[in-house]
Amino acid sequence: MTDITVPARKPARPHFSSGPCAKPPGYSPEKLSIESLGRSHRAKIGKTRLAYCIDLMREVLQLPDTHRIGIVPGSDTGAFEMAMWTMLGARGVTTLAWESFGEGWVTDAAKQLKLDPTVIRADYGQLPDLTQVDWSTDVLFTWNGTTSGVRVPNADFIPDDREGLTFADSTSAVFAYDIDWSKIDVATFSWQKVLGGEGGHGVLILGPRAVERLETYTPAWPLPKVFRFVSKGKLAEGVFKGETINTPSMLAVEDAIFALEWAKGLGGLEGLKARSDANAAALGKIVAERDWLGHLATDEASRSKTSVCLTVEGADADFIKKFASLLEKQDAAYDVAGYRDAPAGLRIWCGATVDTADIEALGPWLDWAYATVKAELAAA
Repeated sequence: MTDITVPARKPARPHFSSGPCAKPPGYSPEKLSIESLGRSHRAKIGKTRLAYCIDLMREVLQLPDTHRIGIVPGSDTGAFEMAMWTMLGARGVTTLAWESFGEGWVTDAAKQLKLDPTVIRADYGQLPDLTQVDWSTDVLFTWNGTTSGVRVPNADFIPDDREGLTFADSTSAVFAYDIDWSKIDVATFSWQKVLGGEGGHGVLILGPRAVERLETYTPAWPLPKVFRFVSKGKLAEGVFKGETINTPSMLAVEDAIFALEWAKGLGGLEGLKARSDANAAALGKIVAERDWLGHLATDEASRSKTSVCLTVEGADADFIKKFASLLEKQDAAYDVAGYRDAPAGLRIWCGATVDTADIEALGPWLDWAYATVKAELAAA
């Protein structure tokens, strides 16, 4: 086999996983505030730090006062299922699915809640026809499909006079895009994506129409304790002021606070968006310069700027496994294989916590891994 030159320069931080994602630059555990650790989350210090985390999220997201923010268990999945189990069933349901997590919400609505939803699908790499949506129904969608690299371009497809509620799984979208919050009744995310925080906790955002639904509708099915945030027909407001339903990890909260303070130092949402845009552009340049690489999302308007999914010419799942393993062994790139249910390819996180210089340094390593795997297979 012909010797293939190993690139000289590695990414300084080869963390390109699409969740949990790279920590913010300059992060170290020693920089976290630890006064709340070992204390009750119901003590003054715990409540204060939880409320501060919520206030920071509101500020950085530019979220209007009309919307409430709650920290809930179970990461983004827990937050989204909490919303589904407590609010769906009042009217018809439409689910949009163009990747695996959207399909997960289809399964929940159809097989678990047995709501017989209208399902509008598209293949990986495509966006469904959004003009088909019946807005008299509640509508579930992922703003940014993490496993397909396809996003909605904006909220223009959502009418102001909709009758149903919008449920937006926004976990790979918040802190990376402008979101018209007047169009979103329910949004969920986790800290482990664009903020580079820790997993295990979800964030639930409720607009006024969602609160009205909660206070006027009782589902036909029983709700587990961690899903209950309505008491005697009224929203438990404390949940949205830092009084969590169950015990949170204050270490994870402090980790999120670090990331949010870092984001404020960048200029908030505009700074985060600029970093993500620069990263996506740098990766786009790498793809454009290589005829064996392509974007799974062919329409640039609906192409993710965070979880960028790439096609590799002639690659199957085994090829990609070898490709990603080579890069990991060289400490050049971690966790870049595409999602297991997606078409065989690469997935490279370009969110704000990644440095553009590391994306730029990745190009020669992709060339090296591609040539190495091809040579190995040819020699086999």
